[in-house]
Amino acid sequence: MILMRTLEPSPLANRFFLAIVLTAILFATGCADMRGRLARSLPLHGTPDDAIERNDFVVAGDGDVIGRLATMGLERGDTLPDIARHFSLGINDISAANPGVDMWVPGARERILLPLNFILPDTRRNGIVINLATMRLFYYHKNGNRLAVSTYPVGVGTEERPTPMGEMVITRKKHRPTWYVPASIAADHRKKGDPLPSEVPPGPLNPLGEYALYLSEPSYLIHGTNKPASIGLRATNGCIRLYPEDIERLFEKAPVKTAVLIVNQPYLVGRRDGVVYLEANMPFQESGTANWKTAYAKLKRFETQSGIQLDWKKVKAVVIEARGIPVPVSVDRGGAVTAAAQPVRLRHPGRLVGQPEIPAFDTDAWYVLAASLRDRTDARRLAAIINHQGPPIPARVLSEGDRHRVLAGPFDSRRAARDAARRLKIDLELDAVPFES
Repeated sequence: MILMRTLEPSPLANRFFLAIVLTAILFATGCADMRGRLARSLPLHGTPDDAIERNDFVVAGDGDVIGRLATMGLERGDTLPDIARHFSLGINDISAANPGVDMWVPGARERILLPLNFILPDTRRNGIVINLATMRLFYYHKNGNRLAVSTYPVGVGTEERPTPMGEMVITRKKHRPTWYVPASIAADHRKKGDPLPSEVPPGPLNPLGEYALYLSEPSYLIHGTNKPASIGLRATNGCIRLYPEDIERLFEKAPVKTAVLIVNQPYLVGRRDGVVYLEANMPFQESGTANWKTAYAKLKRFETQSGIQLDWKKVKAVVIEARGIPVPVSVDRGGAVTAAAQPVRLRHPGRLVGQPEIPAFDTDAWYVLAASLRDRTDARRLAAIINHQGPPIPARVLSEGDRHRVLAGPFDSRRAARDAARRLKIDLELDAVPFES
C-alpha cells in the first residue's frame, strides 16, 4: 500500500543538481547558432521585464498557441534556475531553449532565450490539465465571457515513481499543511543516514511548502516546495510540485472539486492567426511514440482539410531538436516557411524573484568549508549549487592565490554548522568541515 508516499522528494531528488546538469547535457546539441543569430538580430533597446505576460492568457477562439518568445542579457551572478523562476519557467524550459549555456555560471552579458510561448495540450479545456512531458500545468477558467488559462511550470515524478495519468479532482485544500512522513520515504532516508520524524509541521523544512491541493487519486497532491530549483525536473515521488509563488496563485484560483487531467504529450500541434506551429519536447524514455502519431495525424489533417501547406523538412528538424518551443511549420503564399514572431527584448530585472541572498561575512559566526578548488569557475558553480539547496544554505567563494574556498554560512552555532555539513554530505556527497571564524 502506498501511503502519502509522494509528499517528499525521492532519494534522487535531494541530488537535484545532478539532474539539472544531466538535463543541460541532454540539450547541449542543436540550435545554439540559431539562438545566437536570433539575439544578434534584435533591437538595441529593451522592454521592462514585467511588460511580458508569463502566466495568465486569454484563449483566442480556436487558437492553440499562447504567449511569445523573449530574450534577455545576463548579469554576473545570474544562474539559469534564478532566471527560470523569475519568469515562471522550469529548468527543462530554459535549458532546452539555451543549449550550451552553463546552468550555474553563465557568461555575463550573454543573451538567452526565454520560451514564454506555449501550445495548449490537446485535451478538453476546463479545470486543470497537466502535461507531464512539458512539465507544465494549465488551469482553464472564465475571464468575463472569455476563456482564460493560467499556466505554471511543475516538477513531476521520477521514472521509478512516476506521476499517475488520468482524470482526478481536487478533494480539499490546505494552507500550511503538515507532512506525515510515509513509511516508504522514512525507510529511504534511514538508508542514507538521514532519519526523519513521523511528521513535519509547517515551516521551511516541510517539503509541501505553504499550500497543498489534495487529489482524489489517493496519496497524490499538487503542492508547493522548499526546493524551488527542482521545478522542471523529474524529482518527486509522484506529486505535482510548483514554485511557492505559483502554488499560492493556483490555491486562490482553483476551488475544491476542480477537475484535474494529467496527460503525457511531448509533441504538440497548434494554430494561431492562420499559422501552424509544432512544439517538440524530449519525450520521457518510457513514453513511446503514441503521441507523435497523434500529432502527425493532426498535421496531416491541417494540410488536407484546411489547405495549409506544411514544410515537412522543418517538421523533421523541430522533432529532432526537441527544444520545447512552438515553431512555425506552415508555408506562406510565397512558398517560404512562415517566420516566427520577433522575440521581445527585455531589460534585466532589478531583482530576480526568489534569488538566494548571501548574508554579509560575520567574523563571529560558524561556517562550513565545503571545498577548496583550484578553478574559480568550478568554485562559483559549487557555491551556486549549494545556494539552491532546499531549504537554502548560503554559500560564497573566498579566493586566495590559486585556491578558491567555498564556504557555507554564516551559522549562529556549532550545531547549526554541523547540521549544514551533514546535509551537504547527504545531498551533495561533500566532505564539509565546520569551523568557527
